[in-house]
Amino acid sequence: MSLAGLQQMKREGRKIVAVVAWDYQIAQLADRAGVDLVSVGDSVGVNLWGQQEGEITLEEMLVVCKAVRRGVKRALVSCDLPPPQGTEAAVRLVREGGADMVKLNGTAEAVRAIVRAGLPVFAEFHGGAAVAELVVQAKRLEEAGASLLDFRHSGPEAGPAVVRAVSIPVLGGLGGGPWLDGRLRMVHAAIGYAAYNVDATTESYANVARITLDAMTAYAEDVRAGRHLKGQRPV
Repeated sequence: MSLAGLQQMKREGRKIVAVVAWDYQIAQLADRAGVDLVSVGDSVGVNLWGQQEGEITLEEMLVVCKAVRRGVKRALVSCDLPPPQGTEAAVRLVREGGADMVKLNGTAEAVRAIVRAGLPVFAEFHGGAAVAELVVQAKRLEEAGASLLDFRHSGPEAGPAVVRAVSIPVLGGLGGGPWLDGRLRMVHAAIGYAAYNVDATTESYANVARITLDAMTAYAEDVRAGRHLKGQRPV
């Protein structure tokens, strides 16, 4: 997959499949499933490591980005640029982390600075304003050199308007919808991985948390009963 390939998909009206992943094993599975883009989100700090919002560092993001890069062979890899954002940090995510592009929630000026350094940018912006204002914002990001847009909380009115207004693909992260060029969702949300999914009623394609809890409970019971473990041959 390439950025040119994603742009071709937009022109042809084919939806782009993007996921957020944070580790080697999940990255392999996502790539095998045929997703087009794997985004290494700084949300790993909150959702996987129990950090507070904004605690994650560039060095931590590099570790995660490298792991995902090792697992992805076909899809494009994007990596979030943690604060404080800057060109030097973006360069490290590409050169050391192996990312194909960097993702940031910033101004057109921030996008332009990173593009001038020769790095593709996946620019994030949020709905909530008037449709005309959001269209202007999207155009500014495109003019600054962004290769992709993540339009969060787009809505069925602003979403299509932005898609028509720019020539680059517009994906939808949180609150995105089918009116965009594609969707971006955390793998862990899609498969029901988090501990709260055990009893949650939120929509997902599986309930890995429940499966994992049941498996670990069965494992503990076997150990305490002195039985041989499933999948482990007696020696």
